Amino acid sequence: MTILLRTSRDLPAADQWRSWLAVTESDTSGLESARKLPRLAHRLEAAFDAAREDWWSLARQLAKSPGAHLSHTVACGAFGSDFGLMLAWDRMARELAAEAEPYLMVCDDAWMFRHLAALPGVEAGAPPPLALVEGKRAIRGFAARGKLALRMILSVLKTRSWRGAIASGDPVLLVYGHPGSRADGFDVYFGTLMAEMPGIKRLLHCDCPPERVAQLAADGRTASLHAWGSALFALTLPLRAWRPSSADLSGRFGWLVRRAASRENGGGGPAMNAWQMHCQRRFLKAARPGRICWPWENHAWERDLCRAARSLDIRTIGYQHTVIGPHQINYSPRANLDGLASLPDIVAADGPAYATEMVEWDIPAARIVDAGAWRLPPVAGGRYDATAQVFVPLSAIPAIARMQVDAARAIARTGRKVLVKQHPMYPLAFAPEANLEPTETGITGHAALSAVIAATGTSSLEGLLLGLPTFRLLPDDRLAVDILPKGVKAVAVTPEELPEVLATTPAPAPLDHAALLSPPDRGTWKSLMFGDIPAAPVQERD
Repeated sequence: MTILLRTSRDLPAADQWRSWLAVTESDTSGLESARKLPRLAHRLEAAFDAAREDWWSLARQLAKSPGAHLSHTVACGAFGSDFGLMLAWDRMARELAAEAEPYLMVCDDAWMFRHLAALPGVEAGAPPPLALVEGKRAIRGFAARGKLALRMILSVLKTRSWRGAIASGDPVLLVYGHPGSRADGFDVYFGTLMAEMPGIKRLLHCDCPPERVAQLAADGRTASLHAWGSALFALTLPLRAWRPSSADLSGRFGWLVRRAASRENGGGGPAMNAWQMHCQRRFLKAARPGRICWPWENHAWERDLCRAARSLDIRTIGYQHTVIGPHQINYSPRANLDGLASLPDIVAADGPAYATEMVEWDIPAARIVDAGAWRLPPVAGGRYDATAQVFVPLSAIPAIARMQVDAARAIARTGRKVLVKQHPMYPLAFAPEANLEPTETGITGHAALSAVIAATGTSSLEGLLLGLPTFRLLPDDRLAVDILPKGVKAVAVTPEELPEVLATTPAPAPLDHAALLSPPDRGTWKSLMFGDIPAAPVQERD
């Protein structure tokens, strides 16, 4: 026995163990920070990287269960599911259990505790209650899906008047309702493409509320997917869920699968995916666009979109969504039950580095074109000034954003000036103080900065392109998703390590933009949106 597994309410005597670690969302207030497992955050990230083959393999197996096509877990999405994180905790526990030193592992998660308790070398205390937790999640999930159903019915009624903006044969951009997009032809995801090519139409994803649709539809070329939805189908949303089979729940990772299903079904996620798939299938069948292009990440609804479009002989173009890093394993078709059949006909890459990375992840090179990056245009390096502010762009993940704000406060209290930039889609309220203030100006809008402290967004790449000391802040209980291409690294650092590393890290040479990203190629985009695109060959999985 080398691991003492306990809940935060049942801690053993301090002389029984050497170091502690705590599973995500466990209470650590009763533990001495000085005895935390050294380099915990770094070890957790390494364990996540090592577990990706397990996640891909499990995803292909789970894809056969009822409702699996609605699941973020089955799509291997690190932003939408923490299943890979749980696999990382499993791997860490197995590694530590093989050592001679005794460790304390704190786990307040009812499912994860039961999974860990069954591992060899683990001595477990009393587990957290499970039935009540699962019951509450089931009730909350049903209520959330019911509320979603009513909201979707209203969305159908409010958006139908804009259906006429898209006609049969039109090339269509399917985009999210980003607050930075406008009705004058500018779209955050596709820049000035609509303004330069007036024949292109815009279709808004189901995450975009009718009020935002009304603003963007003022151009007469924009519609909402909601408009093609059926109110009768919306009434079935409370019943939409992912239901793993008994075999899935009894295998080696059965407790983790049960946890993932309970957490996903405890909210409106599966139902929202079902609604998106329903609306896009009805849109394709009724509107018959010439082709459809969207910011592609190979999520569940996108795989369904590719299948539906292929059945109707409509071409699909997946525009690589900004960046792809080592943690975004959802981009690979290795988890796709039907292999290449649910990939777009064409994948438009941001640039050479990401095109190469997608090939390494089994996307056929013949399907990839380098179309250029609309969102990350070339920037001039040399923005470093040791006396300038530190730039902190907040993550979309609230827990990580709060960690960044805490780190920013610690820096500000040393006398350095810090600018905190909210995430545009997921803002986090915080109180300014001396040397700490908010900014709405993105990283490239500043003439000079002294450092960038990012976590999960594209600012880490932008900071390196600008030649700034750039840090990727690591939490010790969850994953800070790395979006950098192979061979490009920000300084991975924990909040505890940050003060020393921030003071001693020199400014790097600016990255070569052309080696990573390409400028938008108008000729390529014109060909993609208006030229002939052959149907991609389909290769089924065994």
